[in-house]
Amino acid sequence: MLKDYKVNAGFDEMLDTKAGVRPHYDRFHRLFNALTPAEFEAKRQAVDTAFLRQGVTFNVYGDAAGAEKVFPFDLLPRIIPAKEWENLERGLAQRITALNLFLHDIYHDQKILKDGIIPEFYVLSARHFRREFVNFEVPKGIYIHVCGTDLIRDKDGNYLVLEDNGRCPSGVSYVLENRRAMKRAFPGMFENIGVRPVENYPQELLKSLKYIAPAGVADPTVVVLTPGAYNSAYFEHTYLARQMGIEIVEGRDLFVRDSRVFMRTTKGPQPVHVIYRRIDDDFIDPTVFRRDSMLGVPGLVHAYRAGNVSLANSIGTGLADDKVMYYFVPRMIKYYLDQEPILPNVPTYLANEEKDLKYILEHLPELVVKAANESGGYGMLMGPKASKEEIEKFRELIIADPRNYIAQPMIFLSQHPTFCGDEFDGRHVDLRPFILSGERTSIIPGGLTRVALRKGSLVVNSSQGGGSKDTWVLYGDE
Repeated sequence: MLKDYKVNAGFDEMLDTKAGVRPHYDRFHRLFNALTPAEFEAKRQAVDTAFLRQGVTFNVYGDAAGAEKVFPFDLLPRIIPAKEWENLERGLAQRITALNLFLHDIYHDQKILKDGIIPEFYVLSARHFRREFVNFEVPKGIYIHVCGTDLIRDKDGNYLVLEDNGRCPSGVSYVLENRRAMKRAFPGMFENIGVRPVENYPQELLKSLKYIAPAGVADPTVVVLTPGAYNSAYFEHTYLARQMGIEIVEGRDLFVRDSRVFMRTTKGPQPVHVIYRRIDDDFIDPTVFRRDSMLGVPGLVHAYRAGNVSLANSIGTGLADDKVMYYFVPRMIKYYLDQEPILPNVPTYLANEEKDLKYILEHLPELVVKAANESGGYGMLMGPKASKEEIEKFRELIIADPRNYIAQPMIFLSQHPTFCGDEFDGRHVDLRPFILSGERTSIIPGGLTRVALRKGSLVVNSSQGGGSKDTWVLYGDE
């Protein structure tokens, strides 16, 4: 099956150009190569049909051809050996610890600003900095309960952090469904190879949510708050609620009375103690943020302030999502933890810094430029692949609003064998592990490997034509 597969430029996850198959792929490679093309095709068709029947989909905003799409899935797993994963786990735990300390500091004493480690302008001008929550004590001191940190590998195979998603990170439902699909397709392989399980994520998530329940509530009611069926991640919202055995609600299903939140049910109002919200700050409470929001719950912020309901993630965490704040995370780690970052950032230039701006404008055709608060592959310039018109348009945008842009060198993500049409070819991948912060920090073994299905593309987002793979973390190194 893989005999004609060739390594393109850059780092290949499965093949070492000199030594052949990497040791941690060896056992899988031998088992997989025993398949005939017909057997492989039958497994592929069975997985696609199962995904269609179970509604494993995502929505693309503004897609005239129809919003709902089956999430493309590739049957060749990405495999990570135990030692490599241990290092990633340590680095991710270090990072979320520093981010939570940073958010607590910014919303309280702002020592990191007073000590000049981060210029206060960048924080105070951030779109998602919520002045309303300065000096508010969040439950258990945790701001980011669920984080999706995107990792890539450079041409030498070094892991780098591309960004942190600390507001409403999505994609974990695909991790769980991908694993179920692979277990059906290759039932004996998991035991043979020794792959760590991912199935306990919903229980770990529920445990983290119950941990932040208001004081004195022995058996808290937890709900998932969704913007509704037209949201791009609605499949995930319903999936996680079902897996945790809790209710999924929209804003209209909740109301606030006497600073407490209630859910409308057929048996009358039921108190709600913890809300896993998948709605951005702007829309969560029309009496505090956007008055035109039909998605939120009037009075919810008041109930939160009163300590009668807990929110995950906390209001104000969007500050940590700001791509300009990403630039400063290594400084946060050094400042709060007195440690060197285990996982380095991609080299980054801030357009608001005079020297960096000069460099960016002189090297635009070589750089990747990102807007500070966009996601999903939007608001981005891929300099080496852009037209002169696109480059000049971005030049004007950067000059007009430098605070809103960062730039990075183009990094050719590692590649992985991927089935494309009728053969296996290398496609670029990244990795989004999911980190839970509760009584302890827990990280799902692996995460979502996203794959750029278009040849040569470096954009892995589902909204831009990307797909995914199952990620196998081994118990051992081979």
